[in-house]
Amino acid sequence: MIVISIPGRPTLHLEHLVLDVSGTLALDGNLSSGVAERLASLRRDLTVNLLTADTHGGQEEVDRSLNLKATILPPTMPAVTQQALKGAYVSQLGASTVVAIGNGSNDALMLSKAALGIAVVGPEGLAVQALTAADVVCASINDALDLLLFPDRLRATLRI
Repeated sequence: MIVISIPGRPTLHLEHLVLDVSGTLALDGNLSSGVAERLASLRRDLTVNLLTADTHGGQEEVDRSLNLKATILPPTMPAVTQQALKGAYVSQLGASTVVAIGNGSNDALMLSKAALGIAVVGPEGLAVQALTAADVVCASINDALDLLLFPDRLRATLRI
């Protein structure tokens, strides 16, 4: 568990990290550099969950690289249905214990339901729906993961 006290906000007691893969952790199906090392560190304190439609293929290799098994949503499923499933996934884990990271419109509900939602502006861009649903926006997935590894950065950004 990661406990983060942010002045002016309720203390976060994070147990689960829910990550979108395509466009967030991976570009064109390939895991972004630096992600595996950061997730290995975070796995000491958080249960890591991967959600993806495997848009570009390559999820098996991403799973192997991270020693995880993603939950794969059907890629032909409408984004609004994917969004509902991702939101339900966060709720099922216990939203108050979840930090979620994503970049797509289908990530908006999971970002808004999670105790902490982090949107990532990556090479694929950032959907406006994800932007408005997030608590904080980062320039890269590594920056987003570093907020959890170095919580003072998060405190500085979110304190009221």
